[in-house]
Amino acid sequence: MEGNGAGRARPPWAGAIEWVAVLAFGALWLGLATGLGRPAAGWPGWLLPMAGLVGILIADLGSGLVHWFCDSVFEEDTPLVGPLIIHPFREHHRDPLAMTQHGFLEVTGNSCLILAPVLLGGLWLLPPPGPAAPGTGFAHGVLLGFSFAAFWTNQLHKWAHAPTAPGAVAWLQRRRLVLPPSAHGQHHRPGGHAYCVLTGWMNAPLDAVAFFPTLERVMAGAGFRWFSRRDEWEQVGARGGTDR
Repeated sequence: MEGNGAGRARPPWAGAIEWVAVLAFGALWLGLATGLGRPAAGWPGWLLPMAGLVGILIADLGSGLVHWFCDSVFEEDTPLVGPLIIHPFREHHRDPLAMTQHGFLEVTGNSCLILAPVLLGGLWLLPPPGPAAPGTGFAHGVLLGFSFAAFWTNQLHKWAHAPTAPGAVAWLQRRRLVLPPSAHGQHHRPGGHAYCVLTGWMNAPLDAVAFFPTLERVMAGAGFRWFSRRDEWEQVGARGGTDR
């Protein structure tokens, strides 16, 4: 989901905040996983893979919704949200390779700023899993799968643009278990589709039913007028490293 452009000045305190966010995410995720794995939990453990898969699909869908919103709504000069949120995504279309120059902490830290509060809310609000409430255990599993997958979203997006990816990642890309460069290349061509950037699994069904164009028509029909002037920045991402 990240799209920060090259040449952007990072404040000196950004790295410290990102470290805190990543460490908080790790501690909260392990806390949730430990609670789910306790013998006293007594819930049907065979449901865990299914719950994890549901969480991954939700994370992929969420990556598409965020990506669509930041590509399609408001402008880079919109007060407050423009410079902080909208600009990085538009800059990413102008220079798709810029994000490949960012380190792991910068790429994942901003995701953890969102995911850590989500996990904290789950630990606070979800009752402990137990034999009398298997649905609670399933919900814990979905949250674990969602947050783990979402943690890797920006990194997988980066690897889909990189000239080369680590061997294990390239193996997963070839089997479409994570976002493959060739599939993501569709997003960097004019037309506005293939927004999901985690696994890309949700792109085909969403595009088949024209989900995002329909959403835009519904919003426009309801009076929403702050859509992006996409033709001013949308370019073919031929140099984005998405055709490996």
